[in-house]
Amino acid sequence: MQKHLRIGSLFGIPLFLDPLWFVIFVLSTLNFGFAYQEWGAVMAWSGAIAMSLLLFASVLLHELGHSLAAKSQGIQVNSITLFLFGGIAAIEEESKTPGKAFQVAIAGPLVSIGLFLLLIAAANILPSNTPSSIVIGDLARINLVLALFNLIPGLPLDGGQVLKAALWKATGNRFQAVRGAARAGQILGYTAIALGLAVDYFTSDLGTGLWIALLGWFGIRNATNYSRIATLQETLLNTTAAETMTRDFRVVDAKQKLRTFADLYLLDNSTSQVYFAEADGRYQGMVLVDNLRQIERSDWEIKTVQSIVNILSEIPTVEEKSTLVEVINKLEKEQLIRVTVLSPAGAVAGVIDRGDIVQILGQKLKLRISDTEIRQVKQDGIYPSGLKLPLIAKSTKD
Repeated sequence: MQKHLRIGSLFGIPLFLDPLWFVIFVLSTLNFGFAYQEWGAVMAWSGAIAMSLLLFASVLLHELGHSLAAKSQGIQVNSITLFLFGGIAAIEEESKTPGKAFQVAIAGPLVSIGLFLLLIAAANILPSNTPSSIVIGDLARINLVLALFNLIPGLPLDGGQVLKAALWKATGNRFQAVRGAARAGQILGYTAIALGLAVDYFTSDLGTGLWIALLGWFGIRNATNYSRIATLQETLLNTTAAETMTRDFRVVDAKQKLRTFADLYLLDNSTSQVYFAEADGRYQGMVLVDNLRQIERSDWEIKTVQSIVNILSEIPTVEEKSTLVEVINKLEKEQLIRVTVLSPAGAVAGVIDRGDIVQILGQKLKLRISDTEIRQVKQDGIYPSGLKLPLIAKSTKD
């Protein structure tokens, strides 16, 4: 797995460079270096390096615009990363309303337009046709292109985020809005690939055509990812604990002696490892085998199961109506192996572990997950590597 290089932080937001950033930095420097050759070799390459650094500073400020808009809404921003195709701000969760989502989306292009206006004004003040005025003028135009390009209405571009906010406002359904903006992004991506191939064919400019096609591929890939995550988030919110839980536990008599309990259940490896005690027709709580081990064996003939019960009010529980978002967040926040599901009457209705969550999602989303994989998840207590459920659940809001 590639590791990003941390280069510092701004406003408490860590800044990173993807290794592939150096590729585009070199290509950018070569492009400007050859363009500025009339200044002489030393001045041309110095200007090219400065131009490339200022270009990526502009991208960083663009992403910082999104990030500060999100932070102003109380949303955590985990990082900003510069990579091959520009930059990305890792914003932890969605804005609460379409209007606030629009504010975050438009902030980046507004920063770029602001930079364009400031830089073009500075270029006009400086003596014309000097290296400094040319570099600043080029940088101004690039910021304008950056703003206009990002406003194209399709995810993952900022214009796609603006479109998503508009569709969200119109439909009242955030997930439907994401899928609509993602479809627009996929169409744009396929169009870019076709355009890139056309440029290659009709002009023999392989570099430009390949770059346009790569941008199209990147757009399709990320738009598809947006759509899949939206569908998963919607499923997590629409699936309840009652649908997910199993009754993979045993109910034992709270009044029986510990010796009897151990002989009946603990010596039989085929029985469930989750036990609940009941007495007089009511659940008393969960029986923890670790509690049994803390009691002297000589007392097993005297003490009852009730002595090792953790009452229901002291164990982690959720209601039957709780969403999978709530269940997953509880499992992760409290580092639990499983959680107990209570009925409206306060009785034990079932239990949920990570394997149960993967199983219900596999059924609802028609994922290819085998019974063997589900058993492995239950045993290890770890979700499959490609299913980032803790992160997705944490970022999901109703």
